[in-house]
Amino acid sequence: MGLENELHNDKHSSSSDERKEHNTARNESTASGRHASISAAERARRNLNAKLANPLAHIPHDELRKRGRQYAIEHAIAEPEDVRAFEIGAILAQDPAKYDACPDVTDEELAVLKKEYDHRWSQPKLLYLVIVLCSTCAAVQGMDETVVNGAQIFYDRQFGIDSDSQFDTWVSGLVNSAPYLCCAFIGCWMTAPLNNIFGRRGTVFLTCLYSSLACFWQGFVNCWWHMFVARMALGLGIGPKSATVPIYAAETTPPSIRGALVMQWQMWTAFGIMLGYVSDLALYYVPDQPNVTGLNWRLMMGSAMLPAVVVCCFVFMCPESPRWYMSKGRHALAYHAMERLRYKKVQAARDVFYMQTLLAAENEMKLGQSKLLELITVPRNRRAMLGSEIVMFMQQFCGVNVIAYYSSVIFNDSGFSEVSALAASLGFGVINFLFAIPAIYTIDTFGRRNLLLTTFPLMSIFLLFTGFCFWIPQDTAREAHLGCIALGIYLFGMVYSPGEGPVPFTYSAEAYPLYVRTIGMSLATATTWFFNFLLSVTWPSLLEAFKPQGAFGWYAAWNAIGWWLVLLFLPETKAKTLEELDQVFSVPTHVHAMYGLRQIPYFINRYILRRDVKPEILYEREDYSETSAEDNA
Repeated sequence: MGLENELHNDKHSSSSDERKEHNTARNESTASGRHASISAAERARRNLNAKLANPLAHIPHDELRKRGRQYAIEHAIAEPEDVRAFEIGAILAQDPAKYDACPDVTDEELAVLKKEYDHRWSQPKLLYLVIVLCSTCAAVQGMDETVVNGAQIFYDRQFGIDSDSQFDTWVSGLVNSAPYLCCAFIGCWMTAPLNNIFGRRGTVFLTCLYSSLACFWQGFVNCWWHMFVARMALGLGIGPKSATVPIYAAETTPPSIRGALVMQWQMWTAFGIMLGYVSDLALYYVPDQPNVTGLNWRLMMGSAMLPAVVVCCFVFMCPESPRWYMSKGRHALAYHAMERLRYKKVQAARDVFYMQTLLAAENEMKLGQSKLLELITVPRNRRAMLGSEIVMFMQQFCGVNVIAYYSSVIFNDSGFSEVSALAASLGFGVINFLFAIPAIYTIDTFGRRNLLLTTFPLMSIFLLFTGFCFWIPQDTAREAHLGCIALGIYLFGMVYSPGEGPVPFTYSAEAYPLYVRTIGMSLATATTWFFNFLLSVTWPSLLEAFKPQGAFGWYAAWNAIGWWLVLLFLPETKAKTLEELDQVFSVPTHVHAMYGLRQIPYFINRYILRRDVKPEILYEREDYSETSAEDNA
């Protein structure tokens, strides 16, 4: 059954099934107040996810043991202790939470399996080295994005594109946004072929090497179009790396901490953004040398190569992704890689055996379509794509990167001196990093969806506040003018960092099934980079045409729109296995939208009117304790 049945049912469901789903949704909407009193059997009957089950469910333990042994021997994993690990691992894969009921598990193994649930942060050191690798890659990206923030103050002037003319504002925006244009249309779409040929580690190495060379190149340009070409080339490194690293992190981490570890990408991107501001400020006073004009901004642009070089030096100390090995039919290598990332062989065998079970189901699907088309034609994939595209689009249209890329210009235009503007930008970078740290905990407890539903309204308010502060007269209240603008930007950073900052890449890396994951992640990153480009290239002209009040108000309105998109169309994915994610994304879109609307009166009844009402259970595997986080929707 499993994923194969899901696709079969989605593709070939009859019209009567559709009517049944419609009637079920209608009944749920009219009886949500009585939902808590419905019996467990009735909830299972009404639950639209019940059609999907664990592919290993209902198989006797003896049969599972036999399958595990056959799998190990078939793929030349023939050491006696490894064969035993697969016999036990196959049983554990049926229901990992029932480890204490599994026969023949030693006391030592039982203690480790129990620790997975009681102490989820207790993991092997090598797994944390993988996270260090991914985090350093993120820092590479953060510096690539923000060293230009301070450098453009100087090179715009040197290249003669610093006036308020329409031509100069568009050229300045185009040069700034060049890497993201390349990412959207070229770089991100190189992800699948690079991963297919070189694997996750190889792709990380190549893209970081290329990024370092492109950063070095930017320090030697002599006109605006030369800078544009160099920055376009930088996009060839940023695009595949930004898609590959979250996938690599998601494929090596256990579900219980997957969100927290994958979100390290965004947290350490914020750290890299901060480093970019530090570099700009530290190099501001570097004087020109004979025959070298603009040495300070050239060093700023080149400094972003340093973390990329660090990545290249230790990337191959980490194991390759077990899932990538398995997609190539190299099962023994997949097991040994997983073995390095888990404490005990039974853990590695359990995860590898379950992984191959899902892959076997995927390989039996013969839809006769390209994987790109299957993102649209297969309902489970289409719903994952919808959720991923929403969060990736809103990561840009929440307005954060107009601050990340243009904060020095914004602060300068509001009355700060150049060096004070760089220092104020550094303050935003520090806040962006520090307030991303709590998301390590909240993303796997509070949940992806609830983080967004909480922070989008606040981001909208603070952007409006920032824009309105430009009406404070500079001549009579200069300190209030400057302080309130900085305060608004900093408050925005405080609520962005634990919400729309870490969620998009985490969500996109886990939402897609393995067989379309690289294509799905390519689309997700292409989306965020395209709208990043659109944001960057239009901001100078938007600011000139509508002034700060209108420009910030524009993105404040988009944050309000983002809240509704999340409420209606974004399923929760926190702490769920691949099988459970298949169930989550099997819920028809219109059913989830109605569920989202019903959360509004529930929230009012529960938290404003203080009535004793129970949260609605949408997914089969939920219980009331698991849905408690949904209360805050």
